[in-house]
Amino acid sequence: MPPADWYPDPRDSGQLRYWDGQQWTERRSARQQPSVHAAVLSATPAAASDLGEDRPATQSDPGAPRAAAPRWQEKSSTKVPLFGARKHALQTSEELERLRSEMERLGVLDVAELRREREELQTQVAQQRAAFEQERSALDAKLVELRRNVVLTQEAEILQEVGIYEYRHPLADSIAYKAELSQLQDRIKTLARQENGAIRGATQWQVNGSAAQGRKMVKDFSKLMLRAYNAEADNLVRGMKPYKLESAVDRLNKVVKTIQNLGKTMSIEVTTEYHRLRIRELELAADYQEMLAREKEKEREERELLREQRKVEQEIAREKERLEKERQHYRNAIQALLDKGDTEGAERMRAQLDDVEKAIADVDYRAANARAGYVYVISNLGAFGERMIKVGMTRRLEPRDRIRELSDASVPFNFDVHALFFADDAVGIESEMHRRLAAQRVNKVNLRREFFYATPADARDLLAELAGELLEFEEFPEAVEFHQSQNALDATVRSESELTVISSA
Repeated sequence: MPPADWYPDPRDSGQLRYWDGQQWTERRSARQQPSVHAAVLSATPAAASDLGEDRPATQSDPGAPRAAAPRWQEKSSTKVPLFGARKHALQTSEELERLRSEMERLGVLDVAELRREREELQTQVAQQRAAFEQERSALDAKLVELRRNVVLTQEAEILQEVGIYEYRHPLADSIAYKAELSQLQDRIKTLARQENGAIRGATQWQVNGSAAQGRKMVKDFSKLMLRAYNAEADNLVRGMKPYKLESAVDRLNKVVKTIQNLGKTMSIEVTTEYHRLRIRELELAADYQEMLAREKEKEREERELLREQRKVEQEIAREKERLEKERQHYRNAIQALLDKGDTEGAERMRAQLDDVEKAIADVDYRAANARAGYVYVISNLGAFGERMIKVGMTRRLEPRDRIRELSDASVPFNFDVHALFFADDAVGIESEMHRRLAAQRVNKVNLRREFFYATPADARDLLAELAGELLEFEEFPEAVEFHQSQNALDATVRSESELTVISSA
């Protein structure tokens, strides 16, 4: 608590009020302004303390005077100069008045006034925050509108969003699509030649008071607008790709709105029917391109199957020709031994001839039974990683020839064989394997790409269910070339690191 003394009245800055050390009393006195000379003589910390310019730091009475702040308790070291004392006194007086005003503004405000100021500041902060939130909401809405008006044209972004293509107008083949597209384009041309068929405008427009000149101006502007619309539509059709369809339709819709806005004064707009036909043209063009691509892929696959079939037939023919020669050789040898009377030697030859006859029967069976063949499970650690396998089948008599063909220049390393076994219904086993691994299929569009996100162990378990016990199975790939390449790369890195250390030393 501050000591008992006279202090400025907190409710009347022009009065002094006596503080008895515990509370305010009713004793008051008019406040006197110090003279210039008195200000010079009394410009000490005590003077400031006597005026009660600060409240005590701790007080029970909200209106009690504050104890003097440290800066008022410090002794002034300013000396009055011998010359210019009057000027110095004036400056000191002004400083006292300024400090007294500051004291009255801050030091003598009662609690209610301080609370009111705080509430006003809080209100201002809340208002500014509300204004900021309102402005941000407006900007967010504007951003949404701008994004709505922007047409998605970047192919990379479109491809990320595209799913499996669905035909808008399903037809049998690309020829049917081409015919339908040609008929539609004829209808578009016919409608464009009709008056108000493709675009229409105001009929009461006048130029210089002339309705004829007004109609001519509207007609000229309509032709110009229609020409711009058709140019945009034709460009979209020429550059159409199936995954661009949604973007193209969106773009053409915005062109219609732009023409409507630009021709608003003359009521110029593209007709709904004409725009509908051009949208259908875009959809048919996309369907045609997709069907054409699928037909080309199907033709490529069929050519691949035919090549594989020819190789199988040639291999069977060569093997049968070899076995036929071998059979004839054994027959001749048996006859020669019988002519010599060597029945024992002839019997040995007959046993070998039986093996040849059995091999010929197997070849004939393979040639006659198109479902018989070898099922294989292969992987390529260096190219595709540990969790990807290929499951397929081949009718080749030498199935590893087919696997070597797959390990061509299109992959950096050779395939490793995990399973390779003959089955009378290899086609059925392959199809069932593909069905059970459908969820892990890598390419879900082209089902001829027989790669799956699975491990050799996963394939082994499925094959054990479908084909019984496997005689041979390699769970871990050798990947010889891949490991050799990794070792060579590691050696190169180590050599470069050692050279760096030596050079830095």
